[in-house]
Amino acid sequence: MSPGAATNATDFGPTKKVSQWIASVKLEDIPEDIRTRAKYLILDGLACGLMAAHLPTCEKAVNILAALEPAAGDAVLFGWAGKKVTPLTSALLNGTFIQGFELDDWHSEAPLHSNSIILPALLAAAQHLKMEKSVSGPEFLLATLVGFEVGPRVGRGLHGAHILSTGWHSGAVFGPSASAASVSKLFGLSAESVEDALGIACTQACGLMSAQFESEVKRMQHGFAARSGLMAAFLARGGYIGIKNVYEREYGGFLKQFSGGNGKSPQFLPEEVSKDLGIRWQTNSIRVKPYACVAAVHGAIDCVRFLQQRYPERFRANQIQDIKKIHIKSGPVNFHHGGWKAARPLTNTGAQMSATFAVATQIIHNQVLAAQFRNDMLENNDVWKLVDLSDCELAPEYPHGQHSMTIEFADGSSVSQLVENSRGVKPPLTNEEIVEKWRNLTKDIMDSEIVRKIEEIILSLDTLGDISPLYELLSTKTTNPIA
Repeated sequence: MSPGAATNATDFGPTKKVSQWIASVKLEDIPEDIRTRAKYLILDGLACGLMAAHLPTCEKAVNILAALEPAAGDAVLFGWAGKKVTPLTSALLNGTFIQGFELDDWHSEAPLHSNSIILPALLAAAQHLKMEKSVSGPEFLLATLVGFEVGPRVGRGLHGAHILSTGWHSGAVFGPSASAASVSKLFGLSAESVEDALGIACTQACGLMSAQFESEVKRMQHGFAARSGLMAAFLARGGYIGIKNVYEREYGGFLKQFSGGNGKSPQFLPEEVSKDLGIRWQTNSIRVKPYACVAAVHGAIDCVRFLQQRYPERFRANQIQDIKKIHIKSGPVNFHHGGWKAARPLTNTGAQMSATFAVATQIIHNQVLAAQFRNDMLENNDVWKLVDLSDCELAPEYPHGQHSMTIEFADGSSVSQLVENSRGVKPPLTNEEIVEKWRNLTKDIMDSEIVRKIEEIILSLDTLGDISPLYELLSTKTTNPIA
């Protein structure tokens, strides 16, 4: 099919194919290892949301938006005991929390942060449904997996990571489709109504990547996607008609509009939206972050980490002062996303999106985690000295994920490192490492018994009769980890 060929509502193209798959797929259709991996990915998403719930930017968002609520709603906020809001606000804010500190998952082929889009929307929908029915663990797990599979496929239709190079915030663009797909599955919508939900979700999609610099709204853009998809599914459930064949349409179609000016031929790939459904599992390409910064700079951090391991004597505190130059090279996506030069004043959002700041942080602190982005750390003069000695170069021939680095010293010597893929991609974090991350992120912010109970529920989702105990557990008061 040529791009945008389907303009008739009865044409059976990729939009209808993916809608039918969403409506018909069963949990037993999904391999056991994929179902198991999904539970650990969910656990990681909840860890990120609970950890970030009381960061200053997240508290600010809660205080502003909760003040607009006319009365208490029926949906909880992660880490906010006694605070209930409407489902749409819950989806927005909990999505903001999960994206709140750049520790959440990402997809290596079509970048989006699936958990920040899907989990808030599903939990809000499930709480709204509780007067009609309880939601079981298998239902929740299946609906999550549907979103895990649909979101990246929509992204692949836009050439995946390339959309970042054109200035769109990829996950905020792909995300409404993912949350609409998940909630549609939880609601048990027909294929026709699923198509309506996807059409309504797609017309709300947007996200400017300029949000990565000084703006606080970067944290919220995946929350917008969670809310948009949830609203779309609610509207479709009520009989509201959405755009038909929304992905492949030529005039005003989703893929056509968001791929405009991308320089690709073909401009967009509608067949990717429904390609290999039930055969190739996109869940396998969801990556878990080991570092508290944008995935586009993880390879640069790993370059430093490997150099520190190979040449420990060059990176001792008394030797770091001899660094004369740090030269970072990366491919187009990583360069445009994270290859800009950090400058004061810098917010922690900007710091986490800059390769120069992340590399300097790894050299000085030997780690790039939440504690390294406290406000006082953003003024660390040792870090800024190295930032000032750093530059980034675009290497058009480098594939996505590849980085190289050369560090020159005052005596004329230098050390170099090439990284093909960052830790978390090759190799991906194991399920055991994800549990370790979950426990580390939550151990100082909430009661250990609550942590244990949430972990137990999530890792037994496939046999759980009712997920409702999870709601109040997730709303247990947490604290700010970088206060």
